[in-house]
Amino acid sequence: MKPFIVVGTRPEIVKMTPIVHEYENRGIDYLLLHTGQHYSKFMSGSFFEDMDLRQPDINLEIGSGTHSEQTAKALIGIEKELIKYRPSVVLVQGDTNAVLSAALAAIKLGIPVGHVEAGLRSYDKRMPEEHNRRLTDHASDYLFAPTEKSANILRNENVWGEIYITGNTVIDALESRIPIALKRESPLDHLDLEDYALLTLHRAENVDDRQTLTNLIRGLLSLDEQIVFPAHPRTVNRLKSFGLDKEIESDGSFRIIEPVPYLDFLRIIVDCKYIMTDSGGIQEEATAPSINKRVFVLRTSTERPEAVESGHATLVGVNPSEFVPMIREAISEGLDKQRMCPYGEGNAARKIVDILEN
Repeated sequence: MKPFIVVGTRPEIVKMTPIVHEYENRGIDYLLLHTGQHYSKFMSGSFFEDMDLRQPDINLEIGSGTHSEQTAKALIGIEKELIKYRPSVVLVQGDTNAVLSAALAAIKLGIPVGHVEAGLRSYDKRMPEEHNRRLTDHASDYLFAPTEKSANILRNENVWGEIYITGNTVIDALESRIPIALKRESPLDHLDLEDYALLTLHRAENVDDRQTLTNLIRGLLSLDEQIVFPAHPRTVNRLKSFGLDKEIESDGSFRIIEPVPYLDFLRIIVDCKYIMTDSGGIQEEATAPSINKRVFVLRTSTERPEAVESGHATLVGVNPSEFVPMIREAISEGLDKQRMCPYGEGNAARKIVDILEN
């Protein structure tokens, strides 16, 4: 009887790594399945290397596709492996299609499900991730909430599983990896930048809508800042199809680079002035004691209110007439302040494994 750990995307690999290492430190065997939802080396393979994570026992290699296609492929593939191995518990993290697929496959077979990072809510029905996380929470036997706020959300929804407040495993991961990242040369040395802001954009509601993406890019260009943008291939395709790549190239302040390995990305975060993003995970990462950066969230809602309350994140929306002056005002007031991390002390993985073992 072994724990069965499912990952499918970069954030899942990062956040599940501390749990994997905790099992290894205790001499407990486990099975690691990768759905292959992120299938290029930069989107997956290098993250296993950077996190000192062994290669997965199973790789479904489902690749891209519609939400239904990804969910269905993962559901079928995971079910076959669960029937074969009959694990003691299935562990999932977050809110992707792979997470929902694994939870459904497990409960249909009567196998307990543990949901790492349970109880997050944006209350934005446009986001597929919101539905994935809600359904997974209500299917899970063990709900590992990162904060008291997320635990209260679960209690108010009357979930059936047991709720535990553990902190967030991303803090475990960051605090162990940042010292390694700082020993590496910066991946931006060749760009000759004195200082820069970091930008990431990938959410469908931002990059798939022509007007929204156009407004975002033109607003960001008006900031008159050097901006480093590790761009997801899908985002790059949208920039080209909407004709925005030409505007970016003619301006010269944007430096679009390919996605980088995780340790290189950590180095970029540590060295940047501030962050602009629509990523949920980066809102958490910025709160780690070793990072402590201001984040301007280019969305109209967030499932990480703790990062806002701690002073790390500011929800600025997607309207340039609003987010541009908000960012400028924050810069003028000063970005460097000491803030408390709301996501625990870096021992979430130990707490989770303790609960599952006991």
